[in-house]
Order: sequence, then structure tokens, then C-alpha cells
Amino acid sequence: MAATNSSPSLEILVREPEGFSVWNGPPFSNNQPNVKLEKVPCTSATFSSDGSTLMVIKSDCVISIYECSNLKEIRSFQVPAVAAAALSPCGTYLQTFQKSSSPQEKNVVLWKIETGDPVYNQFQKNMTKATWPSIRFSADEAVACRLVTNEVQFFDGRDFSKGIVRRLRIPGAASLELSKTPGSYVAAFVPESKGSPGSVQIFACENDLQSQPVARRIFFRCSSVQLHWNHGSTGVLVVVQSDVDKTNQSYYGESKLNYLTTDGTHEGLVPLRKEGPIHDVQWSHSGSEFAVVYGFMPASATIFDKKCKCLFELGMGPYNTVRWNPRGKFLCLAGFGNLPGDMAFWDVIEKKKLGTTKAECSVTSEWSADGRYFMTATTAPRRQVDNGYVQCFLHTPRMVRRRSILLVHIIILLCWSKTPKCKDKDQPPRNSYHPPAQKPDAYRPPHAKNTAAIQAELFGGSSTGEMSKNALINKKKREKQREKKASEAASATTDAS
Repeated sequence: MAATNSSPSLEILVREPEGFSVWNGPPFSNNQPNVKLEKVPCTSATFSSDGSTLMVIKSDCVISIYECSNLKEIRSFQVPAVAAAALSPCGTYLQTFQKSSSPQEKNVVLWKIETGDPVYNQFQKNMTKATWPSIRFSADEAVACRLVTNEVQFFDGRDFSKGIVRRLRIPGAASLELSKTPGSYVAAFVPESKGSPGSVQIFACENDLQSQPVARRIFFRCSSVQLHWNHGSTGVLVVVQSDVDKTNQSYYGESKLNYLTTDGTHEGLVPLRKEGPIHDVQWSHSGSEFAVVYGFMPASATIFDKKCKCLFELGMGPYNTVRWNPRGKFLCLAGFGNLPGDMAFWDVIEKKKLGTTKAECSVTSEWSADGRYFMTATTAPRRQVDNGYVQCFLHTPRMVRRRSILLVHIIILLCWSKTPKCKDKDQPPRNSYHPPAQKPDAYRPPHAKNTAAIQAELFGGSSTGEMSKNALINKKKREKQREKKASEAASATTDAS
């Protein structure tokens, strides 16, 4: 029976003021997508990290959970006065934050979606971008942790009935980031206090390695940081932001890019070739390299490996955004926000530019799951003029072309569905972890194989590339005979002299 193509179809999630809907992704017929799921009233819609689950918050404090494979609602939660909600990476848990007036009210609740039951709850006074979600998970949900005053508490991500299984004391910690794949390390930021500098420290999550950090970096004039772990949990990029630029060249303060590895081989600044702010930095999906856009305009762009060595330069231009495609082969440099929307697509493996184009007034940008399409959109409320302007770009090995231009009503959110990576013969994954296939041995007729086996027994070789037991014995005998002859010849020479 002929094999069928099991690659999932592309889908686009669109949220408008009235609710969300799901479109079929490209290629489009007549340059317009078809609606796969009709509009559902809501105030928020978010995918889980692995793309298996969709969370929708409705106006009546109802949170609905959808299975992305069939877009069917599988669970509904009634959470009065809900202020925020988040899904765990694999869609196993739902975490909600409710407004609370006293510590006696456990206003952060962790629900298990499969059963609909709460498995953990706690009190949290307020919610900020740095402290939400309160409970952080590794990508496989095996490790979970939360930050409290001067302490990080760890849980078994698959069984919260065990309660707190480990504690890590970090005085003054204000934020943390748990490594995603695997969840074996945690990076914590301690801000400046009473004349003491700020710092970022990395700790191992294992119980017997928590007493001392495996890496530490001190910062002066540091008001906030961004922490970016790579896939593999071997290093974390730290964007350090200061409110004041001591050189008075930037009204927005200054920023520096630091890199810390878990094996202690690098704890310092990333060697950038140009002065100026850090506009954007992103790891490739393999975790083996990262790209950074930096410097005063025109900005520079460079790709480094995970040892912080420069791989190659991407040149300069009006850029402030970098996006790797999910397969790690292609990369997009762009200038969005207050820049005119220039875009450059690169083949990272071949180290060549595929082409350039423009997407004016873009607010959001994202690669499709198969790594073939790049979509930009103008969304509200950040951009009220020309809102709803959506562009989808298709890149090929020789060119970049605009595949579709859509004009719809006001869009608040537009993103690709996070379906599993599609198979594409023209785009092999970068840095594949599978060992290369061994080259088959040249054909040998049966009599030649027998001859090789006999020679192996007599002279120490092997038809399979390895020496047999008898061959090793024969080899040792020959070596001893050579050594004996050499010693006899040396003694004869000495006697003659």
C-alpha cells in the first residue's frame, strides 16, 4: 500500500474583539484562507508550548480547554474573578490567578486538566510579568518550581501530592528561569541592594548539588535582566538592562549581553563588534547556536555557537528582530516597530542570503511549524492604523516571495497553531542528533571473504575490522620474537666492540 503523507496541515489562530477563530493555513485558494473553526466569543486564547492544547478565556470567567488535533472542547473551568491563566508546556495543567484580599485565600490554583481537579494551591499577593506564571515547568513537565522570598521550592511535576520535594535558598532573588530541556538547572536574578551589585546565578536542580552555584556573574548598574536558556540546558544568555546609559548615547539606557555555561567554561560578555543596545537575541531550536542583533543603527547581526565563538556575520541593516525557523536551517532578520519593516532571509547552513522583502507596519511575526512560511501582522491595540494587515511569505532556496495579502477586521492576536514539525525533504533539520548512516561495505565474493578470514587468523587482521582471540595471540608471539632478535643483535654488536 502506498505511503500517505502524515504531515499535519497548517492552521492560523485569529483573535478579534468579538472572539477567536481558526483558519486553514497556506497554500490558500484565491489568496484567501478558509475558516476551519467559526468564531468563538472570548477575551484571550493561548496555545500550550507543545501545541497539543488551546486555552480560551471567556467573558463569564469560564476557561475552556480545546484539543488542537480536532478543535473539540475537552474541559471547562469556572474560576470567579480570574485575572490570569496559563497552560503547562504539555497541556497537563492549568494555572489560574484570582484577585485575593487576604493570605488565607489561596488565589493561585493548579488544576489537572484530565480530571478537572485542583492539585495544588497557594497565596500570591500580586502578579507581575517576572512572577507569572507562579509555578514554572521544564519542557517535559518532569520538574516544577516556584520562587518565594529568598527561596526556590521544587516539586515533582508529575505528582504534586508529594508537596515541596526540595528547597534552594537564594537571598534576595527577584526572578528565575528554569531550563526547559532538560529541567536540570535554574537561573536566578538577584538585583542590586544597598550598594551591592546585582547577579545572575545558575544552580543545579539535583538535591546534592544545590549548595553552591555552578556559574555566577555580577552586574553593576543593572535594573532588569532577560534570561534565555538553550535547548540542552548547557548555557543561558543574559540581557542586562540599565535605566541609565553612562555614555549618554541612548535615552532608553544601555544593555549588555552576557553568557553563562553550566560547565563553567564561559562567564562573561558575548564578544560583540559594535557598541550599542541589544535589540534581539534568539537561540536556534537545536540549541547549538544563537543569533543576536545589536548596536546603534544600522544594527549588526552575528551568529555564535554554544561556545560563544563567532560562526559568521549577517551584515548590517535597519534590523531589530531575529527569528529562527523551527528546523534551524533558515533565519529571518527584520526591522519592525518604529523601523520600516525591511526583512532579509538567510540560509544558515549555506551561509548565504536568500532574498529581501518588506512588511511595513508589522507588529507580530512568526514562522510556521513546517519552517516554510513566515507570517507578519498588524495588530491592536499597539497599532490602530492599518490594523488587520496580514502578509505571508514563502521562501525557497533561490528567492523569497509574498504568498498572500489579507485585509480583515481588527486583529488583536494572530499566530500559527503550534502543530508538530512537518516533514520536508527539501529542508533537512539542522544539527540532527541521529548518527550518520554507515557506508555499506564493498561487495566481496564468498571465496574472497574466506581468504580474508584465513589471513586474519594467520597475520593478525580481521575480516570484520576487529582482531580475533587467536590473532591477538599470534600477534603477541611475533612481537616477542622481534624484540628477542633485536636484543640479540644489540648484544652481538656490544661483544664485537
